[in-house]
Amino acid sequence: MARRTFSRNPAGVVDRRKFLFQGGTGLGALALRWLLAKDGLLPRAQAALASPASSPNPFNPLAARPGHFAPRAKSVIFLFMEGGPSHLDLFDPKPELHRLAGQPMPASYGRPITAMGTATNTLMPSRRTWRQRGESGLWVSDWYEQIAQHADDLCVLRSCHADGLNHVGSVCQMCTGDILAGRPSLGAWAMYGLGSANQNLPAYVVLTDAGEVVGGPKNWSSGFLPAVYQGTQFRNSGAPIFHLDPPATTGEQQQRAKLDFLAQLNAHFGADKPEDTELAARLDSYELAWRMQSAAPEAVDLTRESAATRRLYGLDETATRKFGTNCLLARRLVERGVRFVQCFSGSGSGWDAHEDLEDNHSQRCRETDQPIAGLLADLKARGLLDETLVVWGGEFGRTPFNEKGRGRDHNPWGFTMWMAGGGVKAGTAVGTTDDLGLRAVENPIHVRDLHATILHLMGLDHLRVTHRHNGRDERPTLNEGEIVTAALA
Repeated sequence: MARRTFSRNPAGVVDRRKFLFQGGTGLGALALRWLLAKDGLLPRAQAALASPASSPNPFNPLAARPGHFAPRAKSVIFLFMEGGPSHLDLFDPKPELHRLAGQPMPASYGRPITAMGTATNTLMPSRRTWRQRGESGLWVSDWYEQIAQHADDLCVLRSCHADGLNHVGSVCQMCTGDILAGRPSLGAWAMYGLGSANQNLPAYVVLTDAGEVVGGPKNWSSGFLPAVYQGTQFRNSGAPIFHLDPPATTGEQQQRAKLDFLAQLNAHFGADKPEDTELAARLDSYELAWRMQSAAPEAVDLTRESAATRRLYGLDETATRKFGTNCLLARRLVERGVRFVQCFSGSGSGWDAHEDLEDNHSQRCRETDQPIAGLLADLKARGLLDETLVVWGGEFGRTPFNEKGRGRDHNPWGFTMWMAGGGVKAGTAVGTTDDLGLRAVENPIHVRDLHATILHLMGLDHLRVTHRHNGRDERPTLNEGEIVTAALA
């Protein structure tokens, strides 16, 4: 690079005015280059947009990065009905269950090994009232009357299947792609591939409504990825993050001075260690924590919402307040650039209806129907639904045969999930289960297919997002997974 020279006056003294002008121009050019590169307007940045997702910047691993192609969804809100909602009583009606009610399951369907050994029990029909909804004619039961009003926005996946029989492994698989703990969660992979779209909040947030999620934080862990990509659990009352606030005796100016002094010490220490990227990353984490001290409380301050919005989500009713609060928080977070939000309903397997399906699901649907419908309506009204992918479902479904006379057992062989917004084909049903709703038979969709599709809608090719671990390239879908093209708009 040619060395910049400065004109001199006849006396040979540097002209201060020209020195400052030319020096300032150089600094401005640097700033302009950064802004153009950030928006992908420089040749090198444009090439990156057309190439595989770039590797994380070791100096700022959460810096925003382009995907493999233009995303349809900027953010994901995953509404996780933990415990296993019954597809047979919500989105997948089976007249054959009524015809064969009280009889053993025909031998032609086989005898699967179930969690509770119920495969020889008699078939139990749904007690719900079913109607086709909207112009699309999608079937939704009377348990979800308000969600049913948004049928034309839904893409219902009726042929999902998974590998686990019990909750711990199955929740883990729906979150990480595998029934065995230790792998990164889907949200962590999304952050690894794309970085963060905001500077003041975590990129991946987890919201729960009751007890501890089965399996705990491993479900939003970063696994073998760097820890910076793990999910951050928010509380929906009080300080959103534990230990975020400084001591009451430490004021804002003092806290800022502490960080500045720490930066000076680390800069001095790292002056002769330019290759030490961990030091810069640690400083970035301190700075993020500092910014979050003001941004996170504002993000969860629902008093800023109108009374009408709060009613829309059901915050004025006891039954819907907890999950409604989380759905409203999810909308506020994606508005502020959070890429991935998980909202757990019934934390601690609350949808697990072994003994009394009617009582259990009546309660859970009452808690979630209005908040989810409110979320869809609010996102649509704000022009956010097209760029926000909403996913609904649990770790598995329920069996067509009874357990203890009034409940249903776990069913990982065929169950329903749905998606809305973010590039999906609205008003569509994809795949089918057999006539009893036991197994996926047409267009089966494995959990890893679902994950591949979610990443695709976010602009990532799941087979090109790789991380070297123990001598091999690991991928979000364990080198499997097919994109559910029938679900794409």
